[in-house]
Amino acid sequence: MSKVFIGQIFNPQSFDNFDEFIDGFIIVTDDGKIKAYGNDSKKWKENVDANEPVEIIKLSKTQFLMPGFVDCHIHGPQFPQIGLGLDLPLLGWLNKYTFPLESKYNDEVFAAKVYEKVVNTTIRNGTTFASYFGSNHTNGTIILAKEAVKQGQRALVGKVCSNQNCPAFYIENTDESISETEKFIKQITELKNELVKPIITPRFAVSCSMDLMKSLAEIAKSKNLHIQSHISENLDEIKFVKELFGEKTYSEVYDEAGLMTDKTIMAHAVHLEDSELNLFVKNKTSIAHCPSSNNNLGSGRCNVQRLLSKGIKVGLGTDVSGGNSPSILNEILRAMEVSHHIAFNDSKHKVINFKNAIYLATLAGAEALAMDNVTGNFKVGKDFDALLIDIDILPIVNIEIPREETPSPEANFIEMIQKFIYTGDDRNIIKVFVKGNNIKK
Repeated sequence: MSKVFIGQIFNPQSFDNFDEFIDGFIIVTDDGKIKAYGNDSKKWKENVDANEPVEIIKLSKTQFLMPGFVDCHIHGPQFPQIGLGLDLPLLGWLNKYTFPLESKYNDEVFAAKVYEKVVNTTIRNGTTFASYFGSNHTNGTIILAKEAVKQGQRALVGKVCSNQNCPAFYIENTDESISETEKFIKQITELKNELVKPIITPRFAVSCSMDLMKSLAEIAKSKNLHIQSHISENLDEIKFVKELFGEKTYSEVYDEAGLMTDKTIMAHAVHLEDSELNLFVKNKTSIAHCPSSNNNLGSGRCNVQRLLSKGIKVGLGTDVSGGNSPSILNEILRAMEVSHHIAFNDSKHKVINFKNAIYLATLAGAEALAMDNVTGNFKVGKDFDALLIDIDILPIVNIEIPREETPSPEANFIEMIQKFIYTGDDRNIIKVFVKGNNIKK
């Protein structure tokens, strides 16, 4: 049976273009596809057969629909250490906290316990689509993928690869890393779930030899897979990469390895040189902007407008646990803050507003992950991945303001959205839909 949603709808179309329907409708088929979409609820009947059974869901005046959040960069195994070590720079944080924790995921009981909470928590916070880093362990990371399948979340899941410059207790040799990656891909494919796909995941150039990176790039090319890694996050890290690879820029290293493709997303990109931007453009490679993590670990401020001006696709990532929250809503706020801070020193900088930031958190994220043909916004033929928001729930203080003139319905709706972005949290996300199914329990 098809569902018909009637009410207020916010739908990003681009960085500066949005549908803001006061009395709109979305028709969703029983297999989770958007059949019809419009700004006049009275016309929904024109899009269904007269005898077709439908379920009508009318939103209240304090509710609205928007596309689901896309988390372009998140480390599943790092959840237990959220909030720890954020007074350290990146490389020190990795060695003191991250590598020791991630080495524990050969324990499948521990992995299952953590990953159930990871997926549940991200769904609760409105993440309909996540690109997950796992650990070096094939079996442990398969558990993460199975948990996404079980809970109905859309996900790219990657077994992390690293064969150098990691502690002895948490390192692979090259052949092992390649063979385990191939095994991982096979096992993900055997899950036969359209929502969960494998993604090739070299940790970063510091921890991967050129031979390993080239081999992983070949696997991705031969199987037409996504790729994810880190780039240009921290100045000491960038210096280390140049020492390792003969003074090449970070992007040149990845380009030589064949890892920069139109299905690749690189996290952070805080300190890219101008020549590196050209490589991103040439290869149609995307960037995951992780403002909370960049702030917490003292990595720097990423100028998103600089990237967008070149035509580079940019989405948002929580980067748990460099980021201290699994909520993309939090990253929306941090992205706006960073943009304001950049504008303090650059009068020509166009500040990212809350609507722009919602685009980065939804459609732009799907574009960055090369999945915008399937998800990211409301368009006929796409899957219905959506959030049902209600602002009449704490922590939002929803009190009508006495005014000389009553705001128009359109203005009132925009204020509702603004309230949610600036003061809302997971409690205001009352339903989370992926492919038409409500997966928030």
